[in-house]
Amino acid sequence: MAQAFETDGGFGTLARLGLIVLSTDESLENEARLVLGDRAVSMMHTRIPAEEDVTPEALRMMENRLPEAARLLPQGQDAIGYGCTSASTVIGPERVAELVRGHHPGAHVSNPISAVIAALRALEVGRIAYVSPYVPSVTAPMRAYLEAQGITTVIEDSFAEGDDRTVAHISEKSSKNMMLDAIAKAKVEAVFVSCTNLRTFGIIDEVERETGLPVVSSNQALLWHMLRLAGVDARGWGPGRLFSL
Repeated sequence: MAQAFETDGGFGTLARLGLIVLSTDESLENEARLVLGDRAVSMMHTRIPAEEDVTPEALRMMENRLPEAARLLPQGQDAIGYGCTSASTVIGPERVAELVRGHHPGAHVSNPISAVIAALRALEVGRIAYVSPYVPSVTAPMRAYLEAQGITTVIEDSFAEGDDRTVAHISEKSSKNMMLDAIAKAKVEAVFVSCTNLRTFGIIDEVERETGLPVVSSNQALLWHMLRLAGVDARGWGPGRLFSL
């Protein structure tokens, strides 16, 4: 005889989040875990095929792959994030949201470039040092997009690394040195560290203490924005001044 049972809300009693992570990414999920810990927020992950060589053409190829990646996430997500700063810019944030909502019509949709803009506006800053691992052909569209949104790149610095597998293993010390070097060269109001595969959570607070400037990274902004869209008060959950708002 079948036993009777009850159902409840399952995991994510506070919020349910979904992440679309690049197949080459080794950092986003791990930094998300540092923010969410054992809190009552569920995080579902799906992967999207991505080329190891990061070029505008390779990034654009993910547009056709997004619907299938989104379909693999369970229904009922409060917010879904597409985890690629550069591809979100190339494809377009509105198009990303349209493709994700094709399978999740009720979900809020975020991406790193939109999240970074929201974060910088929340911090009330507009003149930034832009640091990234990318080659120039990848950074140019993002700087232009930020400029169109009223965010000026005063100085840019980069590792000029085109292999996403290598980016995942760039040390935080190297990223910190690049950030400090950029800040020393120009007067800025904040630092933006671009790329979801570049680890930053161990250095954000350090750089903020040493420079007095807010630091915004792709992963930090994306997680902050998704939690905010889901209606979660996440103050104190993650690194940096951003998570005090």
